[in-house]
Amino acid sequence: MINYEEMTEEEYLAHCKTIEFARPCVTVDMLIFSMNKEQQLELLLIKRGGHPHKGKWAIPGGFVEMDESLEEAAARELKEETNLDGIYLEQLYTFGEVERDKRTRVISVAYIALVPAGNLDFAAGDDAVDACNFVVKQEHGGFTLYSQERNLILTQEELAFDHKDIVEKGLERLKGKVVYSDIALELLRDKEKFTIYELQTIHEALTGEAFDVANFRRSFKKKFMDTGRVEKLEEKSVDFSRKPSSYYRLIK
Repeated sequence: MINYEEMTEEEYLAHCKTIEFARPCVTVDMLIFSMNKEQQLELLLIKRGGHPHKGKWAIPGGFVEMDESLEEAAARELKEETNLDGIYLEQLYTFGEVERDKRTRVISVAYIALVPAGNLDFAAGDDAVDACNFVVKQEHGGFTLYSQERNLILTQEELAFDHKDIVEKGLERLKGKVVYSDIALELLRDKEKFTIYELQTIHEALTGEAFDVANFRRSFKKKFMDTGRVEKLEEKSVDFSRKPSSYYRLIK
């Protein structure tokens, strides 16, 4: 019988590396949100190519490697899925129900990534047979996902694993945080040239609610113009309405 009390710390740690015992696996799951040309909130999903849940749609993710932190694993997964670096990334929540993965005991740390509109470029990875952006439609008591490209509508219950819960938690976080933070700015097409209306539609997409135009403009003026955080540009935009509207630039 091994007497651990007589071991040095170095001997104990060396011995631990040789012990075979059941232990949980850790993954990072990525909620990758962006805005489409119609100013609708989209979520990147992959179609699983293997068991379990083969053929079902899921949020992308992967196992954390032995030599990387959770943040490094999340950044790596984001890079692998979108080929993007330096994207807004925040830890969302840890999901650890015992039966959440049929293969083994898996604990997942979920992250939210916000990709500026027009910058998302993706393809199905090795463990997926397809990848697609789905428009997120928030409804009372849940959400649905639909892809015009695939002519496909998914209910929240059709997602693989417990990814319904992860998406719900992510939408809840965004809905609350957009009220008191600048998180909506991360979804702008260009922080150097944007309109108040574009920013308003991002707020509406994240909250699932319509905003009064006049009230939102007053709020924008108080939060950004009066504090000197943005400046108005000479160029005008006709992207979202027939009436030209001013462009603004975020002052770094």
